[in-house]
Amino acid sequence: MITGVNTTVVWVLDQDSAKAFFTDKLGLEARTDVPFGEGMRWVTVGAKAQPEVQISLMVPGPPVMDPESARQLTSLIEKGALIGCTFTVEDCHAAVADLSARGVTFLQEPQPRPWGISATLRDDAGTVYEILQLHHPGQRAAGQTP
Repeated sequence: MITGVNTTVVWVLDQDSAKAFFTDKLGLEARTDVPFGEGMRWVTVGAKAQPEVQISLMVPGPPVMDPESARQLTSLIEKGALIGCTFTVEDCHAAVADLSARGVTFLQEPQPRPWGISATLRDDAGTVYEILQLHHPGQRAAGQTP
């Protein structure tokens, strides 16, 4: 039986640039940066308050996928057609102000939603993420069940 999530993948065009975005601009901590197989690097970041969950910053290509699939995925990244994850924050308005001051581009300012206050941002490669202030501590996002 599944007991949780340990690692999720975000597809990026450049691991160094993505690592800088996630650590310098979003304030996540660098976790791992090691060679992993032929021509690959295992680069992960994560929230300090959530050490059991990490984001793997992966570049499309072999050996994970064939060259044609890598070209297609790269094209989607370049178009800004991918959606990343949702990051939770204690205060969405304050987080938007702080992240904007760090150079993060927001596509949508904080908006009330049935499950909390939400804003969307775009990383330097074009992937879209949500930041979410849940209405109640410990609350699950919309559509999640216990």
